[in-house]
Amino acid sequence: MRSPGRRSVLVVGAAALAAGCSKYGDEGGGEREQPPATRAEPTGSGPQTPSAADELAKTSDIPVGGGTVFADEKVVVTQPDKGTFKAFSAVCTHAGCTVRDVSGGTINCACHGSKYKIADAAVTAGPAPRPLDPRQIKVTGNSITLA
Repeated sequence: MRSPGRRSVLVVGAAALAAGCSKYGDEGGGEREQPPATRAEPTGSGPQTPSAADELAKTSDIPVGGGTVFADEKVVVTQPDKGTFKAFSAVCTHAGCTVRDVSGGTINCACHGSKYKIADAAVTAGPAPRPLDPRQIKVTGNSITLA
């Protein structure tokens, strides 16, 4: 029986390499976080009332001087002063972890200890290189929705 030639080995090896690489990153390993999809605004005339499905939280769910992390939506909503609501990406700018909680006036990432101010998401403790990205929310009555 004749052994395979060099060309056959290279072709088979390249095919195996291509097949193996096509799956790389399918489990999220090393991929960058994609920005959340923009929700379509309802059409029609007159004021719109947010539906329960669109509602992120009630204003009463967000403590004054604190905030709440919504991990599924990858957003954190804060209330630095009574009646002032802010929203930021919940994805840490250091390594892409989702921030853990809001306490002591900061948004806290458990992965490497980064902390961000609740008022503007400025970095107060590294290794995060920059503030959290702002997110748009809409407060209608006592309902908070993503804008």
